[in-house]
Amino acid sequence: MAIVEAVDVHFHYRQGADVLRGISLKIGPGERVAIMGENGAGKTTLIKHFNGLLKPASGEILVDGVRTRDISVAQLSRKIGIVFQKPENQFFAETAEEEIAFGLKNFHYDEGEVAKRVEEALSFASLEKYKGRSPFLLSGGEKKRLAIASVIAWDPEVLMIDEPTIGQDMSQKIRLSSFLREVSARGKTVVLVTHDVDFAAEICQRAILLSSGVVIGDGRVEEIFADAELMRRASLLPPRLAEVLRGLGLSDFPSGVFKIDEVERLIEEAAGNDGA
Repeated sequence: MAIVEAVDVHFHYRQGADVLRGISLKIGPGERVAIMGENGAGKTTLIKHFNGLLKPASGEILVDGVRTRDISVAQLSRKIGIVFQKPENQFFAETAEEEIAFGLKNFHYDEGEVAKRVEEALSFASLEKYKGRSPFLLSGGEKKRLAIASVIAWDPEVLMIDEPTIGQDMSQKIRLSSFLREVSARGKTVVLVTHDVDFAAEICQRAILLSSGVVIGDGRVEEIFADAELMRRASLLPPRLAEVLRGLGLSDFPSGVFKIDEVERLIEEAAGNDGA
């Protein structure tokens, strides 16, 4: 059964035009999914529906088969953890340590469990040495990792991150990539809302493309990112590795082809064929 499902979802803000126009999709347990599209496509609006911050004007959102209309945001947040584009907007506490503890206390974990989970989350996010520092004094990458750590501390089944790589340099992206792979290795579902096709190609197995509030593409990242016309409709450029692969004579990309070790293998294979 899908852990998250949207069934013909329509939504508009107040009396404006529909932002979501008949969205239907399913996300299964353990998937790594990128939700992508132009600015205003409805990506952030959609994920806000998944933990009940927004409710459909029509249609249904189901989490583990239960309608979001029928349960509270607090109940949904135990299953669906969301990190928004600006992590500082989620910060409440004076220190990184207290920030992680904040959500755990709201979920009524006992004092010993809070302390244990805070230490585990700080270690997982490589933020131990910053535990006494104000969240607002951390770097952009550290803020993002703290926001993620404060969510995964209560162990939700799904982690959704809005624009995970904005403001991060290459070293921070590499660290975040490793971090998200570890989250996935724990059996969690990871959903990224992003314009960063290179990062999505490296991390995700599946891409869902939105445009003007509708789904225009849904499939393996290799399949979606190889479709130049579909990418154009979503106002996205293909991954840089796609050009390398096309230069090697590939037009249909096999699974896993965007992983750098697979690209290196193909380049070596092509070089060997040239030598023959």
